[in-house]
Parts: sequence; C-alpha cells; structure tokens
Amino acid sequence: MRVVSLVPSLTEAVARTVPGALVGATDWCTHPAGLDVVRVGGTKNPKTDRILSLAADLVIANEEENRAPDLDALRAGGVEVLVTEVRTVPQAVTELDRTLTACGAPSRPRWLDEAEAAWADPPVPGRRATAVVPIWRRPWMVLGRDTFAGDVLARLGVDHLYAAHAERYPRIPLDELRAARPDVVVLPDEPYRFTADDGPEAFPGLPCALVDGRYLTWYGPSLAEAPRALAAALRAAHR
Repeated sequence: MRVVSLVPSLTEAVARTVPGALVGATDWCTHPAGLDVVRVGGTKNPKTDRILSLAADLVIANEEENRAPDLDALRAGGVEVLVTEVRTVPQAVTELDRTLTACGAPSRPRWLDEAEAAWADPPVPGRRATAVVPIWRRPWMVLGRDTFAGDVLARLGVDHLYAAHAERYPRIPLDELRAARPDVVVLPDEPYRFTADDGPEAFPGLPCALVDGRYLTWYGPSLAEAPRALAAALRAAHR
C-alpha cells in the first residue's frame, strides 16, 4: 500500500500505525518528527503532478483542510481519494478507524482505543466556562459553528461564545470580542501562532489560556493526551 496524506493529523496517525505505508505528505505534516517522505506542497495548494508521480494507491484528505478541485484532479489522474469529515470527537474516532483500515492497518491500534477511553471520561470542572477562541489576528477570526475544536472544548466544560454563528470561522472585531467578557480567551499556537507575547495583550483583564494547537485541532495519536493537557492549560489561565 502506497499512501499520500494531505492532512497533518492523518499523516501522524498512519505513520504510527502502518509504518512504511506513507510515500508522501504535505509540508505542514510535522509529526512524527523526522518523517522521511516526499513533500507535496501545502494542504490548500498541493502539487498534484508530484502526487501523481508517486503512483500512490490512496490519497487521504479532509473536506475542510483540502480543496475539492485538487481532489478532483487527483481522481481524474486515476488515484483513489478518501475524504474524511471530522466535526466532533466521536466522529474523529470513527474516521480514523476507517482511514487506517483503508491504509492497510491489520487491526485497530491501541492508541485509538486509549484516545476513545480518554474522551469517554474527560476532566470537566464543576462549573462550565465561556470562551472566545481566536485562530487568527489581522483580522481577528474565531471559532464559530460546527467545528472539531469547539466540540473538544465543550467536552471539557468550555462553551465558546460564537458556537451559533452562521459562519464556521467568523471575523469578529476585537472590540466585540473584548465586550463579550468571556470567562477565558483560548489562544492556540496554530494556525496563528499565539504566544505569551503575542495575543494576551489584546485582552486586558481577561484570563488567557495558551494551548497547544495539536491538542485542540488535531485528531490522531495526540487525542489520547489532549483532555489532560488542555484541561491543565485551562486551569492555569485562572491562577
């Protein structure tokens, strides 16, 4: 089985579960460290000609991260494309199982069982909190409706304030975000790299939780550690 992955989360999952299956991955596929495969461009602008030259049996993609025209071009070139849809934690588990089976995994990996168990009983505080979750600045963009990261936070007792917005990633003026007065501002380090020196200063007087974007937005082996790691970052924001 020769597999090209256009999704960083899936790259890590396949590399860990079916060693040797991956022959190509995007420039953004940073895990596992030292992955030695052909790089095929970005998630939004993959080099379809390079992918086709790899003679892959399967390209794995995601309906949000990858563009339909690129996937159509790969299909037209004779390559099978598996497209995942992940908006919730349970859906992530199901789609990972499906993808790994398609990539030749002989059985469901232990890490996926551990991830499912970790999310069956996540650490939830006694009182639910409200949040805004910026994912970009200049302009400011936040989590809106129907997102995987929003579901992750909800399962940890955090309700983000734009969950009912008409858009999935709306642009919201900073003054409006401040005026919403959430219990916490959640600042991940991807896609925009918020840091202690770049992000919290925009929300004076509000607790800010700096979180690892891999735990918040990736679905793969990191799912098993995500509940504990995110809960700790959220607690630290209120100290």
